[in-house]
Amino acid sequence: MMAPEGRGIAGQDTPFRILHVSTGNVCRSPITERLTRHALVDRLGDPLSGGLVVESAGTWGHEGAPMETNAEVVLADFGADATGFVGRELLDEHVIRADLVLTATRDHRAQVISMGHSAGLRTFTLKEFTRLVRAIDPATLPDAREEGVVERARALVRAAAALRGWLLAPTAEADEVYDPYGAPITFFRSVGDEINQALDPVVTALTGVSAPH
Repeated sequence: MMAPEGRGIAGQDTPFRILHVSTGNVCRSPITERLTRHALVDRLGDPLSGGLVVESAGTWGHEGAPMETNAEVVLADFGADATGFVGRELLDEHVIRADLVLTATRDHRAQVISMGHSAGLRTFTLKEFTRLVRAIDPATLPDAREEGVVERARALVRAAAALRGWLLAPTAEADEVYDPYGAPITFFRSVGDEINQALDPVVTALTGVSAPH
């Protein structure tokens, strides 16, 4: 069976799409999307030049809504850009086009996988993917400088999917990022720190470039 068009499987020029998913697409997934972009800029200068596209959507997404004000504050804390964000409801086309789907919780992961589109092997919770990535020897992945970031990213997803059944979470809660919607800024900041810490090894593994100090 051929992969759906736009998934980024065939062709070196096709971008690698990362899709972050939460519930409303106004708190967790916008923070994760923009922190991912920020981290990619730190490592690559321009992530688009490396062929990586980062997006987000919500399973009950507030279509057209801005992100929560506290989410914008969290992004500002990290020096990340919150401008121009518009909430989206998760659609089939988003899943079809994504090469890697990272969700806030196991429930979100189950919802994405239930949509079909062979999403099971490329959908993980963010913290689950972080745990798997930490166990992958970077030397087994393509060199991004020689083969490109897109090829490295595809290989990373395949390696993580192969490890999933062998490297289980210590607890069910270990793979969750809890919803800060309606919570005070202190809780938003703790969620932002949690997301940022989970993203750092992921972006390093994707690009082959460590965070600048």
